[in-house]
Amino acid sequence: MLTYRVTVSTGTSEYSGTNNYIYVVLVGEYGRSERTLLDRPGLDFSRGAVDVYEVMCKEDLGQLHFVQLEKQRFWVEDNWFCRHVSVECPNGQTFHFPCHRWFIGEVIISIPEGSVKKVGDGSPVFDYYREKELLERQRIYRWMAWQLNVPRCIAAKSPKDLPQDVRFDNEKRSDFESSLQYALIELSLKKLVAKLSTSWLDLEDFKRIFWRMKKPVAEYLMNHWKEDWLFGYQFLNGANPFLIRSCTKIPDKMRISEDMVAPFLKGGTSLQQEIQKRRIFLVDFSILDAIPTNEIQGKKQYLCAPICLLYQNPDGNLMPIAIQLNQSPGEDNPVFLPSDPELDWLLAKMWVRTADFQIFQTSTHLLHTHLIAEVLCVATLRQLPSIHPIFKLLMPHMKYTLEINTRARGQLVSKNGIFDQVVSTGGVGSLQLAQREYAQITYESLCLPEDIRNRGMEGVKGYFYMQDGLRLWGVIQRFVGRIMDLFYHSDLQVTSDPELQAWIKEISEVGFASTRKMGIPSNFQSKDELVKFLTMGIFTCTGQHSPLNEAQIDWCAWVPNMPCSMRQPPPSTKGKVTMEFIMESLPDIRQSCIQMAITWHLGRQQPNMIPLGYDEDLYFTEEEVRKVIQDFQAELEVVELEIDERNHGLELKYDCMKPSNVENSITI
Repeated sequence: MLTYRVTVSTGTSEYSGTNNYIYVVLVGEYGRSERTLLDRPGLDFSRGAVDVYEVMCKEDLGQLHFVQLEKQRFWVEDNWFCRHVSVECPNGQTFHFPCHRWFIGEVIISIPEGSVKKVGDGSPVFDYYREKELLERQRIYRWMAWQLNVPRCIAAKSPKDLPQDVRFDNEKRSDFESSLQYALIELSLKKLVAKLSTSWLDLEDFKRIFWRMKKPVAEYLMNHWKEDWLFGYQFLNGANPFLIRSCTKIPDKMRISEDMVAPFLKGGTSLQQEIQKRRIFLVDFSILDAIPTNEIQGKKQYLCAPICLLYQNPDGNLMPIAIQLNQSPGEDNPVFLPSDPELDWLLAKMWVRTADFQIFQTSTHLLHTHLIAEVLCVATLRQLPSIHPIFKLLMPHMKYTLEINTRARGQLVSKNGIFDQVVSTGGVGSLQLAQREYAQITYESLCLPEDIRNRGMEGVKGYFYMQDGLRLWGVIQRFVGRIMDLFYHSDLQVTSDPELQAWIKEISEVGFASTRKMGIPSNFQSKDELVKFLTMGIFTCTGQHSPLNEAQIDWCAWVPNMPCSMRQPPPSTKGKVTMEFIMESLPDIRQSCIQMAITWHLGRQQPNMIPLGYDEDLYFTEEEVRKVIQDFQAELEVVELEIDERNHGLELKYDCMKPSNVENSITI
């Protein structure tokens, strides 16, 4: 008799273990082992356990192809999460079988040997397996058109409709569902219930809901938010550093003259000279023009579509020099200047910041990261088998994304959801905003180097988002390239991979079916094209999403800086703004409390957060891949040190793109 040593690793999250019977069958090139009971029911396969068993065979099985794991009920049904199986053969050779799946009910699941196999690379038995696996996945993971003219998504109306394999683990689910309630209690919402819909009396009153939930950036902002340099800084390194672009010409719709802005330009220069020196920048919120506004508790909310002109002075500070609150020039749409009465200028900046809030939450955060990532995730599950190299590469970056997006559609942007309760665009306006942005989104805008270049922002001083983002993009691109070099040795191998081509075709023509201007290819013609697309996908799920998510608590928690809504119309004349009018314009107590609670709930670092490059759920088993991953981690550590060195002398540190702060997937 020959002895095979089978090691089984159970998941580490709560309820991963089982007291059910677990059986195994080893399947090799020469035959199968007998069905063997592995455990002592109720004693083995506990949470986090690594259990070792012996399976006896009369004959050598040769190269192992599969392990079949079977779960049978003992006393009561008890689900089980299997992370990994390895088998040491009598000749000392070890085969690895990554699983990362839930066993629900009485089931038999075949787990293939973990080395990468593309179509035609291995035994015909693997081709049969991959076809069967994809048919089953395509039955389980289906597309749905959530709304017209937005990316398609997973067909699930609530998290309960999702397969268990893509759902939150129990600890995350409990934390997610309890943290919002905790936040509301922390804000003493119940104590304020008698006057929830009333205005604050003074800007200082906002500290009443702020003091227990501080972060260094948020606290700094609370003390300096009125200062012009910090207003400008946020367009480079704040919640939404994607809108600003170099100004090559003052738009005709913005009625400003040299004389109006000359006092704010240093060194006796002119506006035209500063434009030529690339020191003038523009932020145009035209996408918000005519977006319908919300009504909250019977009170109309307001929105405008500002145009903001900024100047980077010799000190490197980006200073606002002109703000027009609406798109069409006219006597009732004045251009506000830093020399205007203090409260006029302060309120004009607030209107810009509330416009930024709407685009940040709906366009930049939800559409450009969450919904883009979901298309990649659904297509990956439907078109790539578990033994495909792209599946193994991407799955760690897609953990929990389907559930958090399903929750967002059901709780955030749904009818009577959070946006309807507190945000000026509400659910209807937010959807229209997403549809407008989706109609003009491009593949280039998702690729950071091209987006920076297209906005004319290369080399802009103090643009830390750009500096750190390009560092991360480069590290990810080199990592992806090295992985692809291991499995695709020529462009021909890319073009001739039917599963890979079906994957990108489904992304382009199904996931993004309602837009034809996006520019995402429907097929790959070269390895370089493949590497670029994969880099974009991983960067979107990590380096792009994490700073946006963290920005919610850094830049939105102090409500006057990024108000979720405005309750009075924008000023149409100068010299009439009072502090009382500002307080009547800003979100009321109820709206402010919910904004603060949600930004803390969504923006805080998640428990058991997995940083970029350090996921323990390894899908690859090849030693050469593990070496590439180690090199990737080493490069990330260099980026970490570079950012720390840069931040050392800064009063306001920018560290949200430090690799240790970048989560490995969109989990919140």
